[in-house]
Amino acid sequence: MALTDIRPTVRRRIVRLSTYAIFVALVVVVVLVANWPTIGRYFFNWSVAKTLWPTILRAAVNTIWYTLAAFVVGLVLAVVFALLKMSSGPFKWFAVGYIELFRGLPALLTILIMAFGLPMAFRGFRFPGGSVGGGLVALVIVTSAYTAEIIRAGIVAVPTGQREAARSLGMGSLRTTITIILPQALRIVIPPLTNEFVTLLKDTSLLYIVGLTLFQKELTTFGKDGLSTYASPTPLIAVAVMYLIITIPLTYLVSRLEKSMAVKK
Repeated sequence: MALTDIRPTVRRRIVRLSTYAIFVALVVVVVLVANWPTIGRYFFNWSVAKTLWPTILRAAVNTIWYTLAAFVVGLVLAVVFALLKMSSGPFKWFAVGYIELFRGLPALLTILIMAFGLPMAFRGFRFPGGSVGGGLVALVIVTSAYTAEIIRAGIVAVPTGQREAARSLGMGSLRTTITIILPQALRIVIPPLTNEFVTLLKDTSLLYIVGLTLFQKELTTFGKDGLSTYASPTPLIAVAVMYLIITIPLTYLVSRLEKSMAVKK
């Protein structure tokens, strides 16, 4: 009997079980072939790991602080640019140009331009915090460009009846947008905004390019420097674990929010 003659539910079960079997077989092969003493000595060196934790916690705090600062300021700018893009005239085209430009450029290139390009182009110009400040400004700009489209989609998703009801009560356009439309739009886009926050948290790793001092290091810079210092991949494993500790609860929160929004709809 051919596979196509089997009922769809049974066929899907067979395919799923076959996939699981192949995956388990690959894991068994890796476990049997891998040189575990060498892997343990280089990748999971406990003596190295013990010396890392006090400093890696500081790097994790720096990562979270960079993410929060860039996200909060970027969100404020995103609301402004989303509203400008939905307006008319030169302000609309300015917003469109800003959003498309910084969504089209790689984040790393934007960081290089802000941290090094602008100070070279304008002698005497310097961001607060030097190159680190320039890097944070770049993350704010990139975040605002991507988040502006999320906010705009949320505003469009708000039923037009909400605006009409507010107008019938005598509320002006600006007041209606700020007090009625934006709160509902932000509630709608909470899941994609949380996803953007997780992406930004990982993008802070690009700040390594600006040259961070000991007390400015974020997680990836810490792991890269630890790799050179200890000649061991253990710092990279420790950094990966710390990223997972931060991001897994956030991604779980996103999935719960998406399910909650789907139920409300």
